[in-house]
Amino acid sequence: MVVSNLQNSKRIESLHPLFPKLFDYVKSHDLLNAELGRIEIDGDNLFINNVNPTCVARDKQVLELHHDYIDVHILLEGKETIGWKATEDLKEETKPYSKEGDCALYSDTPTTYVDINPGEFVLVYPEDAHAPVIGEGKIRKLIAKVKI
Repeated sequence: MVVSNLQNSKRIESLHPLFPKLFDYVKSHDLLNAELGRIEIDGDNLFINNVNPTCVARDKQVLELHHDYIDVHILLEGKETIGWKATEDLKEETKPYSKEGDCALYSDTPTTYVDINPGEFVLVYPEDAHAPVIGEGKIRKLIAKVKI
C-alpha cells in the first residue's frame, strides 16, 4: 500500500505503465463536479468509479481483496479512513473470490488504519486487503481500477 498526495504522484508513476495516464487524467479534469459513475480511460485496463458513498463505522466495514486490479482510492471531498491487513494474515472469508467482480471479502479486523484528506490517495495492490469508506457522513471519491 502506498499513501501520498496527488502533488507527489510523479514519484510513483513508474510503478505501472498506466499510472501516468491515470494521474494526468485526474489532475486535468474537474472530477468533483463530474457526474457520478464509471469514467472510461482505457477500457477495462484503466477506468475510474466516481462515487459518493456514506461512510461506515470501523467495526462494520469488511476487508476486500482483488486479484486482477490495483485500486487507487483518491479522496475529493470529506475525510476517509482506510483499513489494511496483509493478505497472508486473513482468516475470516465471508465472500469467496469472484473473477467477475474481482473481489473477495473478509471480516477480519484491519491491523492498520490510514486517514486521508482531499487531494490524497491510497494505492492498494492485490496483496493489500483493505477496508475503505470508514468514517462519518458522505464523502466524494474516485476509485481507479488499474489492470495488473
